[in-house]
Amino acid sequence: MNQGLGRASIRLKEPVYILNSASIVGTKEGQGPLGLLFDKVGEDDMFGCATWEEAESSLQKEAVGMALEKAGLVPENISFIFAGDLLGQSIATSFGISSYEIPLLGVYGACSTCGEALTLGVMSIAGGFADRAACVTSSHFASAEKEFRFPLEYGNQRPLSASWTVTGSAAFLLGNETAAGAAKIRDNGGPRAKITGMTVGKIVDYGLKDSMNMGACMAPAAASTLERHFIDFNSQPDDYDRIITGDLGKVGQTALVDLLKERGYDISSLHMDCGIEIYDAESQDTHAGGSGCGCSAVTLSAYILKQLEEKNWKKVLFLPTGALLSKTSFNEGKSVPGIAHCLILEAV
Repeated sequence: MNQGLGRASIRLKEPVYILNSASIVGTKEGQGPLGLLFDKVGEDDMFGCATWEEAESSLQKEAVGMALEKAGLVPENISFIFAGDLLGQSIATSFGISSYEIPLLGVYGACSTCGEALTLGVMSIAGGFADRAACVTSSHFASAEKEFRFPLEYGNQRPLSASWTVTGSAAFLLGNETAAGAAKIRDNGGPRAKITGMTVGKIVDYGLKDSMNMGACMAPAAASTLERHFIDFNSQPDDYDRIITGDLGKVGQTALVDLLKERGYDISSLHMDCGIEIYDAESQDTHAGGSGCGCSAVTLSAYILKQLEEKNWKKVLFLPTGALLSKTSFNEGKSVPGIAHCLILEAV
């Protein structure tokens, strides 16, 4: 059953549902505008662990556990789990969710990992290869700084274009309405939303090399995916209540709006960025805004799905963005390529 559309998109013949989800964040995120919406806020960012990396692993483990509990499911009900993080060899994932013994397909899309994981999870269900799938990702400010920049003890200064890596993790459970136990899912407060289409992004590299300006590096990829989405679906920005990027921040938001205007699309009145929403620009010193795999994930679970559930929004585009660099590529003077994956989320 061919569900492909255009060069890079998929229009689902039957929607795939977000059965339930859960989010857990650090103290800084809990103090932000969305603080009361997260399922759990940590008392300290070590989360009772000995290292930052172990703390991030614990975030993924707890997010998956909370999502399963909210949906009334157990690990044996899940066919596959799609998961990833920012750390080398995705160690937050491998050490975090191994105890669930769910068949794992590890993914890496930098800060777009949430979008990639959801896209692959939807494909597995829409293709008939799974009844249910789980998707989880995470990031941690301190582990990411150590991986990509400088240890916190170094105390380096950050430019105003820099973003703040979100400490948080969110897990999503996907399924279809024909799966056994659908009535039980509804009894447990789900499904939260339905996914009706996706546009898979391509790598876009404008040659930018400033790793402290991720928004500018990722904006071209976001513009490319959105343009392809509008073409493939024969749609316009006004067909959606919101167009939501993952973590472009204030600098990247300006760049994205300008790039799309050059291509004939004006999203200025509809655009929202998770990295801008998650922190208070006045009271929290995060410069350009939030970033990291956990940024779009926790904002989707805590805020975006809530707006769809309450019918404040009926249809949105969710577009996590990622900067595909490593500490090796950066130190060798390479540019920072970007990628972005787009999903259509609709109210049930």
